Amino acid sequence: MTEIGRILGSGKEAEVFEYGALALKLYRRAASKASSFREAANLSILERLALPAPKVHAVGEFDGRWGVLMDRAPSSCFADQFVSTAGSAPLEDMAQLHRRLHEKPGDGLPSLMARLSARIRRAEGLDAASRKRLLLELDSLPDGDRVCHGDFHPWNIHGSGQGFMIVDWLDACCGNPLADVCRTYVLLHHAMPDRAMGYVEAYASVTGAEVGGILAWLPPIAAARLTEGVANENDELLRLAGAS
Repeated sequence: MTEIGRILGSGKEAEVFEYGALALKLYRRAASKASSFREAANLSILERLALPAPKVHAVGEFDGRWGVLMDRAPSSCFADQFVSTAGSAPLEDMAQLHRRLHEKPGDGLPSLMARLSARIRRAEGLDAASRKRLLLELDSLPDGDRVCHGDFHPWNIHGSGQGFMIVDWLDACCGNPLADVCRTYVLLHHAMPDRAMGYVEAYASVTGAEVGGILAWLPPIAAARLTEGVANENDELLRLAGAS
């Protein structure tokens, strides 16, 4: 039996290890079984769309933790280029990759609108009036039927050029691409605030989307993130949601 090798990466939800020539993503114990099957199901759906995502090889229990065995991503991380390269080139490269996902139908993936609604309903820190307003705003926005990654940022992109691989598909869903771009804006707004709006503008430039149409999703997207246990972002998220 193959032994679990060195760690390749670590995040809030999971750790990734070498496993022979493959990668083993082990979720942390709280919800590891459900999360493993959820991400594997998402990746199985994406496999038929020929997107730059890892192929699933197995789901199972490894040393008492549930995980997904999948193709190993290239060792280089796009975030290194994104951080170190000035100008619009890395923003445009990332936007073009995001556009590739959004060209594909999201049939079979969970509904983005349903997920956002459920998270807004249980988000802490919202008063009743803000919660009602945010749900109404969400209902007024146009639904979609495209692949949305749900956590698209430079640290989830590996490789370069034609060899890109996008990882971490746990929150993949079917919905409006502009909502997915707005989610990226919220993530970058916290991690790299000087690049967040530049990314929105780059995506708008390569797709013909309207910047205003992307930012219209900001209040519900920010409010939904309140459920993700990122306490150091909560004040900022409440402000972006218009609830502070």
